[in-house]
Amino acid sequence: MMVFLIALLGFVMIGGVGWVLVGSGDSSSKAVKRAQSFSGPTEAKRARAKPSPGATAEARRKQIQDQLKEAERRERKARVTIQAKLKQAGLSIDARTFWIISVIVGVVVLGIVMVLGQKIWIAGGLALAAGLGLPRWVVGFLAGRRAKKFTADFANAVDVIVRGIKSGLPVHDCFKIIGKEFSAPLGPEFQRLVENLGMGLTVEQAMEKMYESMPTPELRFFTIVLGIQSKTGGNLAEALGNLSQVLRSRKLMREKIKAMSSEATASAGIIGSLPIVVMLIVLVTTPSYMMLMFTDDRGHLMLMGSAFWMACGVFVMKRMISFKI
Repeated sequence: MMVFLIALLGFVMIGGVGWVLVGSGDSSSKAVKRAQSFSGPTEAKRARAKPSPGATAEARRKQIQDQLKEAERRERKARVTIQAKLKQAGLSIDARTFWIISVIVGVVVLGIVMVLGQKIWIAGGLALAAGLGLPRWVVGFLAGRRAKKFTADFANAVDVIVRGIKSGLPVHDCFKIIGKEFSAPLGPEFQRLVENLGMGLTVEQAMEKMYESMPTPELRFFTIVLGIQSKTGGNLAEALGNLSQVLRSRKLMREKIKAMSSEATASAGIIGSLPIVVMLIVLVTTPSYMMLMFTDDRGHLMLMGSAFWMACGVFVMKRMISFKI
């Protein structure tokens, strides 16, 4: 009996030792698996939640492209309306006043041509062209000149913002400095920006209103940089510093293109004005030879055809020497 108990005790002891050695490995593996079940999904979720740098850069690039396309669409739409053009030209009149001025210009041209003894259909055509074309050309010329002045000083304004941010000033105070120190049209535009911000508008809303009166690509770049930095964070001074370099590079490229295309521009101007100059010279030297074009119906048709083809040629030459940067 004692031998049986000793054998049973030895069997239990050996079995216990074997179970501990083998079972400890199983329990440790189970423990590891259990720990992985607690920590693994969390780490996986974190890995899925944290985007890769490439994905972040690609998403930001796509966001910038979408904003640029939307800005281009708004710019094309803004150029259509007369009220937007008047605002871009810096004129305080409304669209109704503009149309009244256009009608007055057309009536004046009609009266002058009728006094000169021309036919009613010729006078009507010239009056229609003057009433619809001349005021629009003046507004477009004023808007383009105002946009050029704004773009010429905009890079310096961005540098003021960069220096102000590096020295500890908020962006709103930098806008105030630009509004006080810079001349028109840059200074008044930033003054209106500060006023809109003071009325409770967000930076994006105020910048959109500013873009309506000054639809330039440089201002759109500035708006996109501010919008992205306000959403994603980061070093705003560094981003605006890079933007300033881009703006200056664009200005340098524009000047290089202007210098390289100056010969083509001069040639286009000479070719476009040569027929008119020759006609005036012939009209002054031999009036009887040229007046037939103004008194005969066939001359009228020839003048109309010449004007049409001259307009087509000027348009083609304009497209050839115009470069979009």
